[in-house]
Amino acid sequence: MGEAILAGLLAADLFKCDDVIVAEPDEARRHVLTERYGVRCVAAGTEALSGADVSILAVKPQVLGSVVTDLSVGLSPTLVISVAAGISCARIESLLAPGAAVVRVMPNAPAMVGEGMALISAGSEVTEEQVNVVVGLFSALGECVIIEELQQDVGTAISGSGPAYFALVVDALACAGVEQGMSRVVAQQLAVQTMLGTARLLLDTGAHPADIINEVASPGGTTVAALERLEANGVRFAFADAVNAALGRSKELGVQKYGNTDHRTSR
Repeated sequence: MGEAILAGLLAADLFKCDDVIVAEPDEARRHVLTERYGVRCVAAGTEALSGADVSILAVKPQVLGSVVTDLSVGLSPTLVISVAAGISCARIESLLAPGAAVVRVMPNAPAMVGEGMALISAGSEVTEEQVNVVVGLFSALGECVIIEELQQDVGTAISGSGPAYFALVVDALACAGVEQGMSRVVAQQLAVQTMLGTARLLLDTGAHPADIINEVASPGGTTVAALERLEANGVRFAFADAVNAALGRSKELGVQKYGNTDHRTSR
């Protein structure tokens, strides 16, 4: 995700290569990022923070606490943006100097192609101007929405994990086509383009999904037969259960690291 954010911001021309410093402990990875994007990569986070206005913490939630603690002196003067699932702004603030500005963001994988969805929640010390800075950054990677932090976990379960759900649907449809004698390439192309087109139809028309279903499903036709089988197999329940499972895991990540998921937000 860190690379996706980096690539998107550079592609949108919001920053020049010289404006960005990446802290990456793995030497081979540093080499790849420098070659690919022309940015300066360093091993130590303290070096990357020198003179920085904005810091993006694109690390796993399991290590976020130790990273913030180690870098607290350099982080506190900056606008801190965390993309770690399950870790509240209040928890990060507690590891920094009083008054630290922390914003929690949950982007997703389509940010790599400029079609991301980012959920933004501001900590208690963040100004409206700083929120606008974060919106400007993540708008360059697709769409973003400002939400109460209490909604971050469920939002993560929908859009953060969502690309995997949709990829699973594409794979299932493609495999079904292969079982019926179609080539994998063609079957996957049909599934991907149909998903893309349906998403665009919903976005551009503002239609409710039920309207699209009713439009496509002619009485007694092939789509009705397929939908009846999907409903009989509990597809709606399966997706609701998946979201609940992801929501539960997101909360567990905060509990495992900090003992609770104290969500506190000013907006």
